Amino acid sequence: MNQNHIKALSIQISLNGLSFCILNRSNNTIEQLHHKPLDKKSSPFDLLNQLKEVFDTHIDSNQAFDTITCIYQNELSCLVPDAYFDENNLADYLKFNAKILKTDYISYDSLSIDCKNVYVPLVNINNYIFETFGSFDYKHASTVLIETILQKYHNDNEPTLFVNVNPTSFEIVCMNGDKLIFYNTFEYSTKEDFIYYILFTIEQLELDTETIKTVLSGSINEDDALFGILYKYVRFVELMDPKYGFDLSKIDLENADRHHFILLNSFN
Repeated sequence: MNQNHIKALSIQISLNGLSFCILNRSNNTIEQLHHKPLDKKSSPFDLLNQLKEVFDTHIDSNQAFDTITCIYQNELSCLVPDAYFDENNLADYLKFNAKILKTDYISYDSLSIDCKNVYVPLVNINNYIFETFGSFDYKHASTVLIETILQKYHNDNEPTLFVNVNPTSFEIVCMNGDKLIFYNTFEYSTKEDFIYYILFTIEQLELDTETIKTVLSGSINEDDALFGILYKYVRFVELMDPKYGFDLSKIDLENADRHHFILLNSFN
């Protein structure tokens, strides 16, 4: 392959939007980052049609990619410690905290903290990507989120709360150094929903709103209502300042480094 065109493609699939990003590895530059929001939760069939439209409009079909990664962002996931994991029981792990169908295909990722992330990818999306590009990798968004936080904050010596915000949902990760204390995802429609789940999590983990450091990533800014209500009840709140090993200067999207935190970290 021409060394000037060694590229990686990452695709993020959620029921509320689609994103893709192209990294030119030869010069460590993000060449494209596109996000298509969806007004309502979409079915797998609708998501596939939207993805086809995005690819037809924004991706040159003549490009060659040395790696392709698909990230699934949904609530259909569950962390299982390796000591209790059995590949024959994937559906059993999920059915206690997610609504799954008998026809759902279930997969899992291996995390560096001795656990598996069991989740539901979309078979029709996987089939389309394989037919279009050939072999590729796929994983759950929470795998990328947790592993990224572990890598960046493993030297911290006190509990820290990380909140990754999406348009209608958010993930909470609580870490203490290199130990995962808590992970879950929550849906919300109002700022009151948002603060309720965060305060409930803090209470259940027996943390203190006056001392716990809370770091925000994803679709949130200091002037947002979500940030405002969180800062009203939690003393130490900060926006994450992500650092990447590639150049983002070609991307004309405000706060793309934080708003697309999971997608951009899928290249690591």
